Amino acid sequence: MEGLRDILDAAARGVFPPADGGTTVVVQDSPRDAGVLAFTAHSVVFTDEDPEWVHGTLRALDCDALAATMNPRFLAAFMARTGRRTDTIDVMTVADPLPGTPSLALREIADPDHPRVVSSRKRRDDVRVWAADGGGVVVLGRGIGGRLEAAVEVDEAVRHRGLGRALATAARQLAASEPVWAQVAAGNARSLRAFQAAGYRPVGAEALFVAP
Repeated sequence: MEGLRDILDAAARGVFPPADGGTTVVVQDSPRDAGVLAFTAHSVVFTDEDPEWVHGTLRALDCDALAATMNPRFLAAFMARTGRRTDTIDVMTVADPLPGTPSLALREIADPDHPRVVSSRKRRDDVRVWAADGGGVVVLGRGIGGRLEAAVEVDEAVRHRGLGRALATAARQLAASEPVWAQVAAGNARSLRAFQAAGYRPVGAEALFVAP
């Protein structure tokens, strides 16, 4: 049976679960991370809970079966069952690595107590953070399934100048030889535009459940 990382690696190559309206349940790769991935007409729930509980709860929902795993009632039941919490439903995007070096001047932040390093380590392993001249940071770390994830942050005073896109592009150049994933809140249109302009492709939606 495929594991979470197998499913993610395939999606990064453009190979997705069958669009059959089904839900695949796989075990968590890490005690830290549980959640739901929604691809086109197929969902993946990664949890150490009983798969029968997942399927039974979904069947009991009075809603479109294709949307059931992202229905607020299922997500609430998931939180109640596991004692976990979630913040938002994100758009999952992925991009291939890029050759070359970033066009931005980047300085790696080695301070483990830097606020951006501390916050990133709550959800990722092997976190590295770089600060860009002009007021921005780019983060790389290993998230669900051990995939390489990027996040960027741009200071308010220097927004609308293309820095977010440049940072997202830099993440692809810092990634060496593997795809880079980025999760963006569905309502954050500005960030979505920046990642798409940097070559990231939307592949699905994600709700991540973390321990309190």
